[in-house]
Amino acid sequence: MTTEQPSTPAATLQVGGQDDDLEQRLDDELTAFNAAATGAGEPDEFSVRVTAADGELLGGLTGWVWGGQCGVEMLWVRADQRHAGWGSKLMRAAEEEAVRRGCTDMIVSSYTFQAPDFYRKLGFREAGRLPGVPGGHEDVYLHKVIGS
Repeated sequence: MTTEQPSTPAATLQVGGQDDDLEQRLDDELTAFNAAATGAGEPDEFSVRVTAADGELLGGLTGWVWGGQCGVEMLWVRADQRHAGWGSKLMRAAEEEAVRRGCTDMIVSSYTFQAPDFYRKLGFREAGRLPGVPGGHEDVYLHKVIGS
């Protein structure tokens, strides 16, 4: 008995540097797949920024909402403005926006050398860790129920 193998057209495999076109195509394809599989539609990105009177960026946050979930991608506050409350204000603004958009859950990850304790103080609970971050650190995943 023989098993037929599906025919594959001639193809090449390339390894290279940053490829913006490939990244956009993969994002488009995976977003469409995820939307079809969940019925949750496409993610919607948002941002929150803090700007000084002179126009200089003091801090900011980027995130997304999708199917009742909000994810914080990046949060940064300029070094001379840390411990002035901007991080908490940025997170509160993001949470308020997420609730306004119908979210019930919020997620974020933070390396152990960054700010997992900061997120815990804001009511997030650790959901998992991944070792293997350079320097012996871990990536900490955090979750918070919002809007209740």
